[in-house]
Amino acid sequence: MPDPTDLPVPPLPEDAAPAAAPAEPVEAEDHGDAPEADADAAHEATAPDVTAPGTSAPALPLLTPAATAELLRQHFPALFSGPAKPFKLRIQQDIQARVPGVFSKASLSAYFRRHTGSTAYLIGLSKASQRFDLDGQPAGELSDEHKQAAVAELARRRQLTREREQQAHAQQREQQREAQRAEMAQQAEQQQARLARAALLRDFQRTTLTMANFCALKGMTPEVLNPLLEQAKKEAAEAPPTPPRGFDDRRGPRPEGRPDNRRDAGAPRGPGAPGGPRPDHRGPRRDDRRPARPGGTAGPRGPRGPAGQS
Repeated sequence: MPDPTDLPVPPLPEDAAPAAAPAEPVEAEDHGDAPEADADAAHEATAPDVTAPGTSAPALPLLTPAATAELLRQHFPALFSGPAKPFKLRIQQDIQARVPGVFSKASLSAYFRRHTGSTAYLIGLSKASQRFDLDGQPAGELSDEHKQAAVAELARRRQLTREREQQAHAQQREQQREAQRAEMAQQAEQQQARLARAALLRDFQRTTLTMANFCALKGMTPEVLNPLLEQAKKEAAEAPPTPPRGFDDRRGPRPEGRPDNRRDAGAPRGPGAPGGPRPDHRGPRRDDRRPARPGGTAGPRGPRGPAGQS
């Protein structure tokens, strides 16, 4: 089961793989120019193959990293199967001693260069505290320097992945906006063409000119004019009818039971009725009071005589 923290990274080209060798899928990693987390394993992978003087080593086939990994899993499943584990120092010498004549130095070097830089190996390196031998047993303490280098490289790859995802999302959003703008421009162009055809149809229906004179006026031939007129007629027939516009009473409907206070309601109104004249609470007016006479006494008001007489 793969580690859930494993990161997607772009593939690398195969290292010195022969043309006839079968290609098997391997985990693709993004190394970039990152520092090497497991310096000892990397140094061993690039060390020259030393042969004793006077002896001739048999020529071994050059295997791809995928084929080498499969053979290592068959011979040493405790170390090369399952989650990646940090390798014991000088692990290549132990492999050559245990299974001589199986792996060439170049095949092992190509495999270890790829595997020790993989994300799966860096995750195992950051979580472990021991290195392991070919039998899967602890074989030496893992230094903090190598663990910190693995953690830093994993953080760099995660940041790189986030930046790539953000860039991909930004490009996707820009493509969507471009598609929307193109669609809106196309719709506007179609609408303008439809309005031009409708105007051409109205002019043709209102004109008193002959077909030849109308075509000369519009600068087109009958072969061009007739299809435009037919299309304009179809579009006019397909256009939905405009619904009648009703009365817009912005005050809204009158609640039930509420009197209509509009002046044009026509209902009779009396004093105190809603919308009617305001009631007079001062009581009846007394007309029997007259202004005081020069003597200071007020008398009853009698009948008024002719103008100018009291």
